[in-house]
Amino acid sequence: MKTYYLLCSFLAVTLAIPDVATGGQRRPNVVLIMADDLGYHDLSCYGHPRIRTPVLDRLAREGVKLTSFHAGATVCTPSRMALLTGAYPTRLGWTRGVVGYMMKKGQGLNPEALTMAEIFKASGYRTGMFGKWHLGDEPPLRPHRQGFESTCYLNKSNNQTKELWRDDEVIAKPFDNRRLTEIFTTEAIKFLQTNEERPFFLYLPYTAPHFPVQAHPEWKGKSRFGVFGDVVEELDHRIGQVLDTLKEQHLEKDTIVVFLSDNGPEPLTRESKADPFRGRKWSALEGGTRVPCMVRYPGFIKPGRESAALISAIDLLPTLAHACGIDLRKHSKGSPVIDGLNVWPTLRGKEGIPHARQDLLYWHGGDGFQAIRMGSWKLFPDRRHAGLKGAPGPALFNLEKDIEEKIDVSMDHPERVSTLQKLAERRLSGIEKNKVALGQAK
Repeated sequence: MKTYYLLCSFLAVTLAIPDVATGGQRRPNVVLIMADDLGYHDLSCYGHPRIRTPVLDRLAREGVKLTSFHAGATVCTPSRMALLTGAYPTRLGWTRGVVGYMMKKGQGLNPEALTMAEIFKASGYRTGMFGKWHLGDEPPLRPHRQGFESTCYLNKSNNQTKELWRDDEVIAKPFDNRRLTEIFTTEAIKFLQTNEERPFFLYLPYTAPHFPVQAHPEWKGKSRFGVFGDVVEELDHRIGQVLDTLKEQHLEKDTIVVFLSDNGPEPLTRESKADPFRGRKWSALEGGTRVPCMVRYPGFIKPGRESAALISAIDLLPTLAHACGIDLRKHSKGSPVIDGLNVWPTLRGKEGIPHARQDLLYWHGGDGFQAIRMGSWKLFPDRRHAGLKGAPGPALFNLEKDIEEKIDVSMDHPERVSTLQKLAERRLSGIEKNKVALGQAK
């Protein structure tokens, strides 16, 4: 039996399970869509002046647009670990790098860690995953052994492999990188069209706009922002096809749709931006993990709202489970608490209910823990990790006044430095006491 490795201090907030979303009716479906290396500034609804993303703009208007949402890590593999397990990646044995780069051959997500797919499947949901896996390419670590009943995927990034898989079978070698967004959308639509009778959990982690950035033949030259714009605008269109299918199947009002990116913009893809933040993929600066995210659920999430509440990808598992009436305690052994917190009241716009998340740990893609945030205050115990010069020592930023993390105010607020240092030590100590090894193919 799989076990879950969790933080007991968050029990009361995380696992309150009143049936607020289902209302005694059919449990909602979940469509979880993730872009790859999409920066905070890369959508028109997040400020890009030339890339047109009308579908995602509309999705943001029809739900809640999050402006302080953070991916689970700053690079692909640990970000996906965090998203699917609700746990900080270091709790699952991750220390640095991604599958195929820095990590040892054969490593990936520990099969003993429960995934979102396994939890939803055990709760009667049909599960499908179409896109980039990047959590292990050896047989015990593949997605159909981690809770997904239907799969079509790349086992690594599109610059690391030429193989397209379905379960244990290679179905294309080489694949056409230009058509991956189309392929994964087609697979997702087929899944939706054959699962309307039962609630479903669809995970759609696109490879776009991860490099190599190559436009679909029918989209080449269509945008006003070169090939990168072509790829992002096609991605927007394909997501529109998925949303249209929900409407055609009369499932739109019964489905929670979440869109996010796995981390900030790739340094080699110069067209991708994290403005107005400093830092990119791999970095613990805001630009490395603060990404676009929007959530829609008609009738439950008030439309046309923005929220600056601090939310992380690790919060999506407990939040979606709560919204779907799933009690996580029934799917684990031991104390069923995770690093993620239930932020459903915040997403719904409920007034008078305190927001659950008050602090967050930040991880560098190659060097592990580097910063902690509490409220508007963010501390780097080592200022060099914030890209600042000078003697070793802490750097403290007030994100409310200094979103670019350029003005160190640690000398003016020594008490906040001390408070955040102690909090980080407690959080890291708790993780260290309850961590597991990375999955290792035998």
